[in-house]
Amino acid sequence: MKRVYTEEYAVPFANILTEMSAGYDTTFNDILSEENSIPSNISAENLMGKSIQLTIDAELQKSIYDYLGEKNIVGSVVVLRTDGSIMSQVSYPSYDPNTVKDQKYDEELAWGEFGNKAFQNYEPGSCFKIMSEVLCDKHGIYQQVDEGEWDFGGMPIVNWDHETNKTGYPTTRSLYSGFINSSNIFFAKSFGQIGTEDVLNDLNEIFHFGKDNDIVCDFGSIENNVEIYCDDDLFRTAFGQSYVLTCPIFLAALGREAGFGEMVTPFVVKNIIDSYDGKTKIGEGSKPCDVIASIPENCRQNLLDGMLGVASELGVYLPEQYTFYAKTGTAETWVDDFLYITGCIRNSEDSPTNVYSDYSNYHDKGSYSIVMQIQNPSELGYGYAYESASHYKDIVDIVFEQKRD
Repeated sequence: MKRVYTEEYAVPFANILTEMSAGYDTTFNDILSEENSIPSNISAENLMGKSIQLTIDAELQKSIYDYLGEKNIVGSVVVLRTDGSIMSQVSYPSYDPNTVKDQKYDEELAWGEFGNKAFQNYEPGSCFKIMSEVLCDKHGIYQQVDEGEWDFGGMPIVNWDHETNKTGYPTTRSLYSGFINSSNIFFAKSFGQIGTEDVLNDLNEIFHFGKDNDIVCDFGSIENNVEIYCDDDLFRTAFGQSYVLTCPIFLAALGREAGFGEMVTPFVVKNIIDSYDGKTKIGEGSKPCDVIASIPENCRQNLLDGMLGVASELGVYLPEQYTFYAKTGTAETWVDDFLYITGCIRNSEDSPTNVYSDYSNYHDKGSYSIVMQIQNPSELGYGYAYESASHYKDIVDIVFEQKRD
């Protein structure tokens, strides 16, 4: 099998497709190498095997990739439709698969500089508080004293603004205030009250998030990690640090769950098609709207209210039929600080059970979960995720400008 790369799409797709990056060519090797019945006008040496029709919008993929390159943003962007289909999965930088054999790149494409950052695990920072907020609501925790810096006998836990807002502490916070102000102390204390066993059980049951609770997708398994060995781990887990690891694709699924109350399995295979004409469907794609986790009904509205409050400060403006929910996150990783914005843009015409035979009219009725990850914030002059909101706005504008299948 030999892949032919269209020049303008080769680089934007390379690190999610090619086997050199442990991409789809590797994942779908069994399908791609399975032979079709050979038409009489096709010689055996030209046999290419079955083909996969992806849910990814090529034009959107290229547009977002070009934008990240223009702004020198090292990181990733994931755009997920309501049914779980991945509309775009951009990782910057990528590489030219047509020249990789010229030794321009090293052998660590899968996890090196050119690896697929959308599928790599790192600490999510305060985007994890989407889950923490629901756990607090479930266990009836709606108020905490917030000192700005909490010394519990270990390494103190601080809020992001504890130095610049000293006159604002101590204060008594509501759950809503703790969420929109992204208080580490509020959620750390709350997890201490909930306890390790219930925290781990709830993360598994409500969000399919756990060390041994992989989400099996058609492109590979999302392997989230959370480990708690002591109180310090428990407290820091509440704001997405310590032994908490996940990837932007999971955060997109989490954004979808926040917006609609249910998490569905992300997927990229739309159909299996005949390689010889590129149109004839010869096999089914992945199952859309595959629900794998749910937020309790009585905990959904408070989360939406909090995410609406965060979104209102980010400067993203949409047509009136859309509502924007969001959470920002600044994560300390072993590489550098990473910035995240996880958002759900919900269309009032949309339903969480909508299944599309194609995506040609998706923009009229569909919703989006969009995650932006920035891995080089200091180079760009950003210290916190909210400072990168203009880039998130630009990406949202690109999604809406495309209006493609």
